[in-house]
Amino acid sequence: MFRRTVLACEDPNVLSQPPTMRHLLDLTPEQLKGWLAERGLPGYRAAQIGRWVFARAAADFEAMTDLPKSLRGQLAEDFAIWTTRVAADRKADDGAEKLLLELSDGERIECVLLRDDREHRTICVSTQVGCAMGCAFCASGLDGVERNLSTGEIVEQMLRLRQLLDEGERLTHVVLMGMGEPLANLDRLLPALELATSPDGLGISARRITISTVGLPRPMRRLADLDCRYHLAVSLHAPDDALRNRLVPANRQTGLAQVLAAADDYFERTGRRVTFEYVLLADTNDSPEHARRLVALLKGRPALVNVIPYNRVPGLPFRTPSRAATARFVEILEQGGLSVKLRFRKGDRIDAACGQLRRQRDHSR
Repeated sequence: MFRRTVLACEDPNVLSQPPTMRHLLDLTPEQLKGWLAERGLPGYRAAQIGRWVFARAAADFEAMTDLPKSLRGQLAEDFAIWTTRVAADRKADDGAEKLLLELSDGERIECVLLRDDREHRTICVSTQVGCAMGCAFCASGLDGVERNLSTGEIVEQMLRLRQLLDEGERLTHVVLMGMGEPLANLDRLLPALELATSPDGLGISARRITISTVGLPRPMRRLADLDCRYHLAVSLHAPDDALRNRLVPANRQTGLAQVLAAADDYFERTGRRVTFEYVLLADTNDSPEHARRLVALLKGRPALVNVIPYNRVPGLPFRTPSRAATARFVEILEQGGLSVKLRFRKGDRIDAACGQLRRQRDHSR
């Protein structure tokens, strides 16, 4: 429904609004009511506008036919609903679909739809253009970070991905594992997630939203203070500081002890089990000894370890581990009493790893 409604109304070669236009979804519902009040208009119009955006996927303000024509004109003068264009759309046989979106300033970001089974439809969205964390094996940070995304730009990715769904499908899960470090853009991310979880927005349960971080202790504790009830996933990738400093340079400012203390605090304050992401890199962090040290590091914590065989990035020296090495690593973790999930890679043929498609397209321009 959403795909037919919106894409049929768009010119894929032209941005829908001028780059200086403010994104409608940068406003909270209360701020939109304030904008309406300044113009002598009733607050209930905000709910009408929201329904057009989230329930009906309006292509523009003129489509909002139950609003006065004068209000539609004022909205069009001040705001944009859609500020991106689809620069590339890649589909894989396993149901994964990746969009490369061009923003109003010409920058590009990626987002992905994953069809996990008959019911789960998970979307992975970005929070920044590029990334400043510099993880050695990740394509997102190879060219550094350009800027934070706005609240509207984050939500628009969700709406764009919803357009890809077939009749009868619906979004069930959101993961903030795309380009950028989500906790470095928390002030814009949190309002976006409020829209994602609101019954008047996308209506996705907070318990089905996962925020992924390299482990920034202060923002992690802020999330705990807010009691947001989102899942927290910490990108660990190493069982000790020496190796993690090489793979995740941000660790040099914190250290594993601080990261794990913040993760423990998050669990104690929210009751939400923390997931630790561990990308397996052949001959780098995938040995039985690495697995045993990881067991020692995490033993006794009510945590889940997501083991992810590396999705190779052209130009980087890291390789995907063998199936035997992966199986042995998982076996040692399980024997050590850890809860483990082996996350099978999706979308290999569509450059689904963070930043790959953007970098490929940017370097070809």
